Amino acid sequence: MSTHRIEFPGTAFAPVELADLASLPVHLTVLNSPLLFGCRSGLCGTCLIEVEALSGGELEAPDAAERDALEIYAPGNPHARLACQLVLTTDVRIRKIESA
Repeated sequence: MSTHRIEFPGTAFAPVELADLASLPVHLTVLNSPLLFGCRSGLCGTCLIEVEALSGGELEAPDAAERDALEIYAPGNPHARLACQLVLTTDVRIRKIESA
């Protein structure tokens, strides 16, 4: 089984290794990441992040519902995603987007 590394730059949190296709809300907690999860369905925006695929990898594009939410929570930010909707398919660097 392949794993992917999640890095949290600018925080005290160590990188985490998760299995391919892992669901972030299942594996990331306040103990191992700076992310918080609210509704876990992509509606509340609590888990808004900027994500960068590493090592030349690519992430699946957001579906229509996530795109609609991102237009509200992070308009014009091409790196914004909702962590609860992200399917892990490559190594990533994640930065929490703070509410304005």
